[in-house]
Amino acid sequence: MDALAAEGFLYTHAYANVPVCAPARNTILTGIYAISGGNQHMRSYYDKSDEVKFYPQMLREAGYYATNNVKEDYNINPEQNVNIWDESSKDAHYKNRPEGKPFFAVFNTTITHESSIHKSIPTEELRHKPEDVTLPPYHPDTPEMRHDWAQYYDKVEDMDQKIGQLLQELEESGEAENTIVFYYGDHGGVLARSKRYVYETGTRVPFIVRIPEKYKHLFPAEKPGDKVDRMISFVDLFPTLLSIIGTDIPEYLQGEAFLGEKKTADPEYVYMFRGRMDERYDMSRAVRDQKFRYIRNYIPYRIYGQYLEYLFRAPSIRSWEAAYKAGECNEIQSAFWNTKPAEELYDTENDPWEVNNLANDPKYKEDLERMRKAAKVWMLKIWDTGFIPEAELIDRTKGTTAYDYMRESNLDLEKLIDGANLASTAKEEDIPQLISLLSSQEAAERYWGATGLLILGEKAQSAIKELEAALNDPSPNVKSVAAEALYNLGEKDKARQALAEVLMTPNSFARTHALNVIDCIEDDSEFSHKAVLGMIGATEELNRNHYDLRAAKGLLDKWHIDPADHGFKMDW
Repeated sequence: MDALAAEGFLYTHAYANVPVCAPARNTILTGIYAISGGNQHMRSYYDKSDEVKFYPQMLREAGYYATNNVKEDYNINPEQNVNIWDESSKDAHYKNRPEGKPFFAVFNTTITHESSIHKSIPTEELRHKPEDVTLPPYHPDTPEMRHDWAQYYDKVEDMDQKIGQLLQELEESGEAENTIVFYYGDHGGVLARSKRYVYETGTRVPFIVRIPEKYKHLFPAEKPGDKVDRMISFVDLFPTLLSIIGTDIPEYLQGEAFLGEKKTADPEYVYMFRGRMDERYDMSRAVRDQKFRYIRNYIPYRIYGQYLEYLFRAPSIRSWEAAYKAGECNEIQSAFWNTKPAEELYDTENDPWEVNNLANDPKYKEDLERMRKAAKVWMLKIWDTGFIPEAELIDRTKGTTAYDYMRESNLDLEKLIDGANLASTAKEEDIPQLISLLSSQEAAERYWGATGLLILGEKAQSAIKELEAALNDPSPNVKSVAAEALYNLGEKDKARQALAEVLMTPNSFARTHALNVIDCIEDDSEFSHKAVLGMIGATEELNRNHYDLRAAKGLLDKWHIDPADHGFKMDW
């Protein structure tokens, strides 16, 4: 990789728009932010709009032989990406193209995938010594943490060798001097607080472009080996490819070309987002400029370190949680296990690990307000679908797509965003406005009204009547949030009953949301045990890829209930 960077151009501010693989690839493939198409939630297989094309299709239309080896996982209805490549398999290769045909080839390596740290390699077999690892300040110094870091560095070395083999193969083919090479990761690192989190560690990616001398007019800097400070992100790849080959760039694309004849001026910001990760709901938006990172957390009442079955396969995060529970973590290390502030602002250039939140520092008020405004302008511009809960959006878009629904319906998105901003920073004096939202004809507004009252906790006593009425809301998302608020206000039986009703709704993501609530309120009642077991019993196929079942299994494990004792095979 060092050799590739010396021969090419290293982009120092390159970002995944979302800190997890499938939605990141969705953004690359479509040229629109996944939140604009409704595909921001991990493994959400929703349809794309007919207006939106995939970049391999456009490259093929321009005469290129396009191959993908081998991973797809595009976070979209898989029926829509059939045959978008000339080849997509473990054997797909540019060498298979018709003679003389130009090619575009993708090679995916999974050597450094998160799963690479799930099973520990014996310490004596590691090339990197755990004791030599420099830990980020937010990670506690546990043997497991050091081991996972060292093991991951080994995997990075292995990946480096694989990239070298691919480059050597290109050289031997005789096409190296005709071929532009892009290298990048599809999100940040994989240890806890990187992947899935809209921090620098989760979104910043290595990004190198090697351009042969014959295409010197495309150089983004004076000479190979130079670094490029321009801010780029994955949404920019599609228009950049079209700019390089001289094809018109469709107006609907949301990124900016950073190479080629249609290269734009350097942007001021790049943008990131987070939705549901596997079986856990969360929602964040982020804006990065050359110096600062701004984060808006729309579900601040959830801790950062929510339990995800896949994330917790790594020994490092389990040791981190154990250290926290044992009181062995300092303030910075403990923050991961606490609820979030509504806003975060970091001077990332001087605080690269992003541990010193400046959002409440008066010296940075102007930067906070500037980036807060930039986030809202962006969300409105791209028609951010995330302000409608996933289950609600599914029900609304039967027969259409989220992308088209947002643009063709009468939805007042700005009012939704304002409601979500109000809710996430709710104060007691906001209760009348929150109650007004809760009585709206628009279910998504009711959801944010209920969310604000939930965030207020005991201060929302005066809204109990309205929250109780919301237990009969036709939207299961509103019902679940109201139930959580009421449970925390002491109305536990009413809350349990409402959540049990949601568990029997046909929408699996409404059920997943309700299971999140049952877990987070730490309800270990026999009533809830029966409700969760009843939901499992009503499910036709017990599959860990169904996130409601994964969340249910997590609850049963927490309650020390063996599903096999109830006739359920859930041995994942």
